[in-house]
Amino acid sequence: MNYCEIKKTDIADGTGVRVSLFVSGCRHHCKGCFQPETWAFDAGKLFTEQISDDIIEALSKSYIKGLTLLGGEPMEPENQPELVKLLRRVKAELPGKDIWCYTGCTLEKDLLPGAKSAYRTNCTDEMLSLIDVLVDGEFVEEKKNISLQFRGSENQRILRRTEKEWKELGVRSEE
Repeated sequence: MNYCEIKKTDIADGTGVRVSLFVSGCRHHCKGCFQPETWAFDAGKLFTEQISDDIIEALSKSYIKGLTLLGGEPMEPENQPELVKLLRRVKAELPGKDIWCYTGCTLEKDLLPGAKSAYRTNCTDEMLSLIDVLVDGEFVEEKKNISLQFRGSENQRILRRTEKEWKELGVRSEE
């Protein structure tokens, strides 16, 4: 997996001060996307164990509320295996930090068990189970609304989920 950027003090992509990881690779190619440079899977730099360590270090600061995944598309099948390893580490080493994920996928159509989607992999359920807030839906330029908090277009949803709620939706944690 590659990544394009890491912001260690981001206040735009979730509540509080956050560390944000912009992954590379996205097949949605939304018209009006604010990060088209992240569409290519080979854009940016290789995500390594050292980068994971750097993210954990940045997250360990007391004023950091959590981690945000964006892109690109975190739910691309190529990105899920590396991201699930990072999310496991965050939950194990920094359990007080929350995790937000922005995706152009729609939860019910693309990600939940039973969805017939290229985004469903053997990592999807575990990844979802580790995410506290999922912002789903493609950016739709015709529905752009700059007054929305933490979203770019009116079709996008902010879905806060507890572990119990994920299980009720059929999402399994690590097997």
